[in-house]
Amino acid sequence: MFVRKIAVRRVDAEGQAQPCPLAWIDNFAMRNFTNDAVFDDTLPAADGLLETGARVPLERLQAALEDWFRRKSYLKAGDRVEVAELARQDGDQAACSPPPG
Repeated sequence: MFVRKIAVRRVDAEGQAQPCPLAWIDNFAMRNFTNDAVFDDTLPAADGLLETGARVPLERLQAALEDWFRRKSYLKAGDRVEVAELARQDGDQAACSPPPG
């Protein structure tokens, strides 16, 4: 079910990226405010790492995470959330793909 590994990072106003804490990601997954079944296929795995099913759209996930983190005051003004699917290499090994754009 959780076939994708997604990097979840907080990017500050200066462009410095840090993994989002597991507690933030877990809070989103446990108290998902969207009532959108598509996010049922998510599993917090570690700081900056979320495992998802194949049907979870990254654009909607990014927007929902950022909205939730803002509501919880986890993000400062100028901060944003960046998500990127980790590329699989050699079986279960994963390496981070560069973010789009």
